Amino acid sequence: MSLGTLRIVKQSNKVSSASVIFLHGSGDTGQGILNWIKFLTGDFSLPHINFYFPTAPLRPYTPLQGELSNVWFDRYDITPDVPEHKETLESIGGEIKMFINKVVESGVPLNRIIIGGFSMGGALALHTAYRFNPGLAGVFTLSSFLNNKSAVFNEPKALETPLYMCHGDRDTLVPISWGQKTHKDLTNIGINGEFIPLQNTMHELKKNEMEGLLQWIQKILPPLESDK
Repeated sequence: MSLGTLRIVKQSNKVSSASVIFLHGSGDTGQGILNWIKFLTGDFSLPHINFYFPTAPLRPYTPLQGELSNVWFDRYDITPDVPEHKETLESIGGEIKMFINKVVESGVPLNRIIIGGFSMGGALALHTAYRFNPGLAGVFTLSSFLNNKSAVFNEPKALETPLYMCHGDRDTLVPISWGQKTHKDLTNIGINGEFIPLQNTMHELKKNEMEGLLQWIQKILPPLESDK
């Protein structure tokens, strides 16, 4: 099951020296989350970086009684207490790995690529960075969580990849306690990362959150001498 439509915010420099892959939440699209970010920030770009916004495949989604939705993988339920849907996670992991390979083939090395996402997109980003595609420059999650017995905790392959997590303190769909537990469990296996609670924030993106994320991205992926 292949990825859907791709949206790109291209670098303004002559050549891209780094890339960011941003994965949307369940039921959204790459264009949808890009529109949301632009509404909040006006501009979400850096001169030396290509930002990629792929769209998840259209697949049956169990929490919606099997209705088709643009979701990266299936869930048995929206709670950390159930097992992960291994089959769809492994399948989309292969698709994302092929996408990353294409970015590398375009001339951007693996250690100059960050992956992250909102909600379900952040969960897939964690699987990608720490299981499917070790060697990435960093990973970020916004309002995301992993299941309590996630394969990420049992099969990590890239503990050195830096992590950046944000989560709204009023989130009722994905409670902040789920994100905090995910961060604690990742820390317990040796992953070093920030967890930033967002005040008066529900299951949503906020302008200050995106501004902080952009600063973190620039810290992890600074311009090269050739970019200046």
